[in-house]
Amino acid sequence: MLRQMEGSQAVAETVALCRPEVVCAYPISPQTHIVEALSRLVTSGRLAPCEYVNVESEFAALSACVGASAAGARVYTATASQGLLYMTEALYNASGLGLPIVMTVANRAIGAPINIWNDHSDSMSQRDSGWIQLYAESNQEAVDLHVQAYALAEELSLPVMVCMDGFVLTHAFERVDLPARDQVDAFLPPYEPRQVLDPGDPVSIGAMVGPEAFTEVRYLAHIRHLEALERIPALAGAFEREFGRESGGLVRGYRTEDADTVVLALGSVLGTVKDVVDELRESGVRIGAAGLTTFRPFPAHAVRGLLGSVRRVVVLERAFAVGVGGIVSADVRSALADGGGEVFTVVAGLGGRPVTKASLRRALTADLEPLTFLDLDRELLAGELRRAGAKRRSGPSAENMLRDLAGGG
Repeated sequence: MLRQMEGSQAVAETVALCRPEVVCAYPISPQTHIVEALSRLVTSGRLAPCEYVNVESEFAALSACVGASAAGARVYTATASQGLLYMTEALYNASGLGLPIVMTVANRAIGAPINIWNDHSDSMSQRDSGWIQLYAESNQEAVDLHVQAYALAEELSLPVMVCMDGFVLTHAFERVDLPARDQVDAFLPPYEPRQVLDPGDPVSIGAMVGPEAFTEVRYLAHIRHLEALERIPALAGAFEREFGRESGGLVRGYRTEDADTVVLALGSVLGTVKDVVDELRESGVRIGAAGLTTFRPFPAHAVRGLLGSVRRVVVLERAFAVGVGGIVSADVRSALADGGGEVFTVVAGLGGRPVTKASLRRALTADLEPLTFLDLDRELLAGELRRAGAKRRSGPSAENMLRDLAGGG
């Protein structure tokens, strides 16, 4: 059913269609509207049976999900930014225990300094926590990915993050085709846990494992992620057949057939990238785009198949590894190590800075450095570096630069 609605509301309505039995929530912007909407659905009786658990922290939210999932319930939670960091210990517990929890991450920058706007530094920081990570390009894809996430999580007994750009998607109103309940029920069977805490058949979950088996435990987690690389495209195909639209998958190309340059990106920035590709194509530039939906596990084979013959790959990153450079770029370089084109990293949109078509056009038609920061204010940086070099007690850099921008430096 087509509806004009906020992205957060659309996600909440879709999660409700997946029939979670326990929702554990702690609010943090820009995720709050999702769990608020779910609370109203539970209170009204539209989502039933379901226990909505208000907790005192993000750590408690995921810990309660771990307990509920281990007891055999289909569960859900959501978070963002520092909230995801506060969950870190429980993130590893959930994946290590093989619990099929689905969580929305409303991507937001990590402080300090405090920043509530969108980038991917939160979810990227947890890329090795053992969770599958799926990135939505649009609110429609965010809706579709949640349905697929439950099917994937429960089939493999692995937790799944669905990452959607904070504010850019969560608070945007646009037309969304919400699935019908009978469609979701047909696609997502009733939850049958692979493991469950049952007083009638007591077992230990999460008991200590020593050196004699710990490597094997970790290897099995790796095997399940490799299985996900096969199941994700299969589920995307089944979803398209059932719902009549393409969504999900590993990586998708856009005008890549004869491209010399391809821009690879994750999330909502792909819309801008595709617009720039169209404009440059009209100017005769052979360029395309690639949207990476699945970041963990990393689909190296699919990326190599799409980009292996491209002369230049530009990876547009919404986060970066301090002291190293690109995060996604490192995986792309590894995937293309056996003869792929040159890979460039363009870091863009940190802390919610707009990624404009004009800036992208300039970058993509220039001679790029291996690591480029889009729209970097070098004059502002130079002023702070001079200040830091002039006196030891130069003060906090963030506040200094804000004063410089305001003309009071």
